[in-house]
Amino acid sequence: MSEFIVSIDQGTTSTRCMIFNHRGEPIGVHQLEHKQYFPNPGWVEHDPVEIWENTQHVIHGAMRKAGISSESIAAIGVANQRETTVVWDRATGRPFHNALVWQDTRTDGLIAELGKEEGQDRFRERVGLPLATYFSGPKIAWILDNIDGVRTAAEEGRAIFGNIDTWLIWNLTGGISGGKHITDVTNASRTMLMNLETLSWDEQICEIMRVPPSLLPKICSSSEVYGHTKAGGPFGGGLRIAADLGDQQAAMVGQVCFEPGEAKNTYGTGCFMLLNTGEKVIHSKNGLLSTVCYQFGDEKPTYALEGSIAVTGALVQWLRDNLKLIDSAPEIENLANSVEDNGGIYFVPAFSGLYAPYWRPDARGAIVGMTRYINRGHIARAVLEATAYQTREVLDAMDADSGVALKSLKVDGGMVQNEILMQFQSDVLAVPVIRPKVAETTALGAAYAAGYAVGFWKDRDELRNNWEVDKTWYPDEESKAGIDSFAQWKKAVTRTFDWVE
Repeated sequence: MSEFIVSIDQGTTSTRCMIFNHRGEPIGVHQLEHKQYFPNPGWVEHDPVEIWENTQHVIHGAMRKAGISSESIAAIGVANQRETTVVWDRATGRPFHNALVWQDTRTDGLIAELGKEEGQDRFRERVGLPLATYFSGPKIAWILDNIDGVRTAAEEGRAIFGNIDTWLIWNLTGGISGGKHITDVTNASRTMLMNLETLSWDEQICEIMRVPPSLLPKICSSSEVYGHTKAGGPFGGGLRIAADLGDQQAAMVGQVCFEPGEAKNTYGTGCFMLLNTGEKVIHSKNGLLSTVCYQFGDEKPTYALEGSIAVTGALVQWLRDNLKLIDSAPEIENLANSVEDNGGIYFVPAFSGLYAPYWRPDARGAIVGMTRYINRGHIARAVLEATAYQTREVLDAMDADSGVALKSLKVDGGMVQNEILMQFQSDVLAVPVIRPKVAETTALGAAYAAGYAVGFWKDRDELRNNWEVDKTWYPDEESKAGIDSFAQWKKAVTRTFDWVE
C-alpha cells in the first residue's frame, strides 16, 4: 500500500531526504552537507557529482530511519536551490565543470555588457527579473564561453543544461539510459530565459545571451508525473517522480499560501520572502522579482512577488567557519544573549553585492559603528539583526508594490529555531511572526505537490488542514527596533555602495 511521500530537498549547503505521511508529518529524515568551493573572490561552486551521490545516500538513510520500503512510496517530489547552474554531457553523464552557485558573481562583466545601453531592466517586462549575476542564463553563457569544448558539445547536441532539479531528475529517471531532461515553471522562471506570460523559452533572449535553446530542458508544471525511477537507482524501479519546485516556491506550497496576499519568509543560506499575487504577473517598481509561484498540472499558473536576500544563515556559517567565533551555528543565540543590544554596530553582509531591493553588485560587506566597547556578543547580535533588517526592507517594497499591508508573517527554515531572531523580527516588522509545527516547509511543499499530482491528497483543503501553528511571536510595543534602529541600518547599507568599480 502506498502510504508515504518522499521529498528530496537539495539546498545550498546540504541535501536532505524527508518522508511524510498523509498528515504531513515527517517520519524519516537524513541529511548530508556538501563541500563549498571558492576558487576566486566572488566565485562559488559545487560538485554536481557529490550532490548526486549525497542524494542517493540521504534517500537510503531516510528510508532506513523510517523503516519503510519502496512499495509503500506513492510518489517522489524534488525541491532545489534555484539558479545554481550545471552543464553536462548527456552521453557520459559527466558535468563539464563544477556547478556555478546562485551566489556566484563571475558573470558581472556580461551583466554590465547586457545592460550598457538599455539598463538593468532590459528583459524585466518579459522575464520579471533585473539583469543580475544571480540568475542561470548568464551562468550558462559563461560556461559555454570559458570552458573548453562546451560550446562545441552544445552545437553537437551533447551538452545539456539544468538547475539542480533537472540534474537530479535526469539521474533519478535513468541518466544516460533515457533520463528525463525537464524542469518546472518555477525553476525556469529563475533563468532569465523564460517568458513569464507564455511559460516558454524566449528565443530572442537566448540568442542575445548566445545560449542555444537545444541546451535547455522541457518546461513542465510543478506537479505532474515526469517519469519513473529506474532499476539500480536508490529507490529501485517504477516509482513516480511527480513534483519539481524551486526551494522558495516549495516553501510557499508547504506553508499552504494558496490565496493572493498570503506570504512567507524562509530563513536559510539566504532569506526569501514571497507574496502570492494570484494568476496575475505584478511587475515590481521597488526592486522585487516577479516569478512563478507554482503550477499544479493543467491549472493556470500562480505568480508571486519575491524579495531575495543573498546572505542570512550564510553569515552565521561565516562567523563559525571563517572567524571561528562559534563552534556550531546554534551557539550564536547564547553568544548574542550575552549582551543587551548590538552596542551600536550594524553588519551589512553584502558578500555577493546586495540583492533585493537594491540590486547593487558593486556593494561589499561592512561592519559599521565599531568602538572599543564592542565584543563577540555584539557581533553575534548584529549578525542576527542583519537578517531581520533585510527582511523589513523587502517587506516595505512588497507593501509598496502590492498595496496590501501584511498582517502577519509565516516563517520557516533553519533559523526560525532562534528565539532572539524571531522576536527581533516581529519587533522590526511590527507584526506577529508565526512558525508552523513542521518548519521544514520546503521539503513538505515538494511532498505536497507530488502527492497532489498522484491523488494522495485530493485537494488544497486537505493540505490546509495539515497546517498547524507551533509558536507565534508578537511585537514588543516599547521596542524602537522598527524605527530608530532600522533608520541606522538604512544608513549602514549606504556605506557598502560603490566598493567595487
